[in-house]
Amino acid sequence: MEQQIRSPQSIQGEIAPPADKSVSHRSLIINSFAEGTARVSNFLTSADCLATLSCLKSLGVSIERNGSEVIIAGRGMKGFQRPEKSLDAQNSGTTMRLMAGLLASQPFTCTITGDESLRSRPMARVIQPLNLMGAKIESRENKAPLTITGGNLHGIQYKLPIASAQVKSAILLAALTANGQTVIEQPAPSRDHTERMLQAMGATVHIDGLNITLIPESSPLKPLDMKIPGDISSAAFWMVAGVLHPHSRIRLTNVGMNPTRKGILEVLQSMNASIIIESQRLEGNEPVADLLIESSKLQAIDIGGEMIPRLIDEIPIIAVAASQAEGTTVIRDAAELRVKESDRIHNTATELRRMGANIDEREDGLIIHGISKLVGNRCDSHGDHRLAMTLAVAGLIAEGETIIGNSEAVEVSYPEFWNDLKQLYG
Repeated sequence: MEQQIRSPQSIQGEIAPPADKSVSHRSLIINSFAEGTARVSNFLTSADCLATLSCLKSLGVSIERNGSEVIIAGRGMKGFQRPEKSLDAQNSGTTMRLMAGLLASQPFTCTITGDESLRSRPMARVIQPLNLMGAKIESRENKAPLTITGGNLHGIQYKLPIASAQVKSAILLAALTANGQTVIEQPAPSRDHTERMLQAMGATVHIDGLNITLIPESSPLKPLDMKIPGDISSAAFWMVAGVLHPHSRIRLTNVGMNPTRKGILEVLQSMNASIIIESQRLEGNEPVADLLIESSKLQAIDIGGEMIPRLIDEIPIIAVAASQAEGTTVIRDAAELRVKESDRIHNTATELRRMGANIDEREDGLIIHGISKLVGNRCDSHGDHRLAMTLAVAGLIAEGETIIGNSEAVEVSYPEFWNDLKQLYG
């Protein structure tokens, strides 16, 4: 499928970004460990999250879905059933890694696989700690499919080689049924949705700086009713569109403002973006706010170090912003982008260069020289949802027409993206 984009005279309007993908995954998985029934509203019905839902159903979890509302009947800590066939995570790395932690906690053998893209992605970082806890995981060169024999786990003290919310969450899920406490040492902060949700459900989770300790309890987890906040990673595309287009005013409502996810907001504000934060509040133990974005003149900055885990998914769209910033923006320490849904470093550089961006690829990031005049061209998402949306935003400020191939990739995280884009055309 292809989408054609032209720069409108103005972009105006109000958008409620889709529900947070990370929180949606976790609302299903962690509530499945509880005893009792949870009601979750504003659930993201994207391909990734529905893959998690399908896997849990195969494990015997009763989940009813009515549009964006789901009702989850928890199975308790060790009440999951061995599935009749392999679980399919499809294209979802979150599903694969978090479900690996769940499966490691259960006393049976199960295989989890995914599509061709997911089967090419490295899984060693999640396999190693789960094996250290006592699980037995068989794989082909540390890639999916993973055959996991779980149960009889013991707590460990584990130092993450890189900050990873998915690996951290897999360990915490496995630790729920382990003998003894588990301590995770992080090299830098990463998104903490799992810790927040476990604490809200009654788990004993202590956080001391970068160290996280989970102490298994004999009492069950309590189900957690919640409204999923809007995904700041999806809101990021409208933030950048709003600051780059010369005639814009966009209001984003119900945006998740978790401190471990606000890197995109902090970067844009450091670049001199006009973004006003309004109506700050809490939704299900997660901070939420509304954002008002207006046209801005951006300045280049350097991005790296501890900031990267807090904006790893937003780097492609940051590259578009950097192409219109005065000066040279350097993005480093982001080698993980090479093993996402696509090689996001290479593909972001390649596709934006087609449109006239002055961008250099480096092993662990990008160097973007501004200000570049973008011109519409034929581009491709490479099957990557975030790259498809990145190219759409570039098309909003480019001269002429931009044609995006494989545009259906947005279904993974933002099924209504193209409809919301049309609403902004002035």
